[in-house]
Amino acid sequence: MSSGGATAELVVSFGEMLIDFVPDVAGVSLAESGGFIKAPGGAPANVAVAITKLGGRSAFVGKFGDDEFGHMLADILKKNGVDAEGVRFDPNARTALAFVTLKSNGEREFMFYRNPSADMLLTESELNLSLIKRAKIFHYGSISLISEPCRTAHLAAMRAAKQAGILLSYDPNVRLPLWPSEEAARTGIKSIWKEADFIKVSDDEVAFLTQGDPCKEETVKTLWYDGLKLLVVTDGEKGCRYFTKDFKGQIPGYAVKTVDTTGAGDAFVGALLVSIAKDNSLFKNEEKLKKALTFANACGAICTTKKGAIPALPTASMAMELVAKAK
Repeated sequence: MSSGGATAELVVSFGEMLIDFVPDVAGVSLAESGGFIKAPGGAPANVAVAITKLGGRSAFVGKFGDDEFGHMLADILKKNGVDAEGVRFDPNARTALAFVTLKSNGEREFMFYRNPSADMLLTESELNLSLIKRAKIFHYGSISLISEPCRTAHLAAMRAAKQAGILLSYDPNVRLPLWPSEEAARTGIKSIWKEADFIKVSDDEVAFLTQGDPCKEETVKTLWYDGLKLLVVTDGEKGCRYFTKDFKGQIPGYAVKTVDTTGAGDAFVGALLVSIAKDNSLFKNEEKLKKALTFANACGAICTTKKGAIPALPTASMAMELVAKAK
């Protein structure tokens, strides 16, 4: 656990954590793959670990199967300094699995085993509300909105956080194979859009949600609503664009040798949430925001240079080094 974690403001991350099975050779289909590497995954959990690796303080709320894989995931959270008191175990359901195909350019395809998996079965009564209410930021995705009872638990957790005056952070993390249809995904993801204080979307997600050109500012602007403090669009290696009530701009990315893009968006979000937890005046201060986004870009870039999400998440000094080198 990095120093300073004990005094840092708490970020609570809600949702799924699962095991990704990644082929040991890139550029082959699942059928062609000879072997698989077991890698912990799930965006909200990746974000929680990204935060502690950067010296922040985080907790994870979600549900695992009461099986070897579930206990392995809980141990990984604890080993990485993430508070796991919000984790529940289900004796009757398995921990979710995903088989991930790595294409030769580092991009991925997914095949999920969740019918239903334990993460989908978290109920409202199993929520650790006292933990959630201790947060400065409550972070979540959209996969937890797909099915009941998890959807109701997700909405209850958001409500409790909002009533406690906690900042809400949303990264929809579109995973189409998990939704019944594209339309269901669009509707489900947008159903909680106007609750968030901060939203991060990728350029691909902008295209999917708006059915417009993500490069055009007027397309992105359709995702803005009054009350949002910050909208960030990540553009892969090109960096990111930011929009607030008072200002907007673009921060260039970093050219690195990409091996696997898994977790890059989560590394970016974790870095940004660490900065916001330290100082939420950066919604109103463009210089501070630019600095935070530059740091987040560096964290995202470093994460793509190694296989897997959690093993590839950088420390603050690694990110600072890349920022300094690029200058």
